[in-house]
Amino acid sequence: MLGFVANRLMALDADHLCGAQAHERSIKRVNRRNGYRERRWETRAGAVGVQIPKLRKGSYFPKFLEPRRASQKAMTAVIQEADIQGVSTRSVDDLVKAMGMTGISKSQVSRLCVEIDERVDAFLDRPLEGEWPYPLAGR
Repeated sequence: MLGFVANRLMALDADHLCGAQAHERSIKRVNRRNGYRERRWETRAGAVGVQIPKLRKGSYFPKFLEPRRASQKAMTAVIQEADIQGVSTRSVDDLVKAMGMTGISKSQVSRLCVEIDERVDAFLDRPLEGEWPYPLAGR
């Protein structure tokens, strides 16, 4: 039921952005739909499958899914910290389940930790010559 309501709200929003309903011919049309993106929306009631409309010009992301981004960032930070601390992938999966999510695969953990690996590599490969890059305490 929640998925139906969410999909209907997104369809109405996309209709407004396009200037016409799906498959409707109109001189007021300014954009066209271009399929859907499947996404799992984690709610307190459980995971809900939603279809986010894609547009040919520009992009669309529904406002009611925005709060998930903050929780996604927090979850990513927890997973990255666990990776840094050397926690096994199986334990990371258990940790994610304990935090109320449905679980995470080894490949998802690897993709989330690529950003940290890139930052560590950039730090290790930085030049050590030249001016001291950090402010000295007491100066």
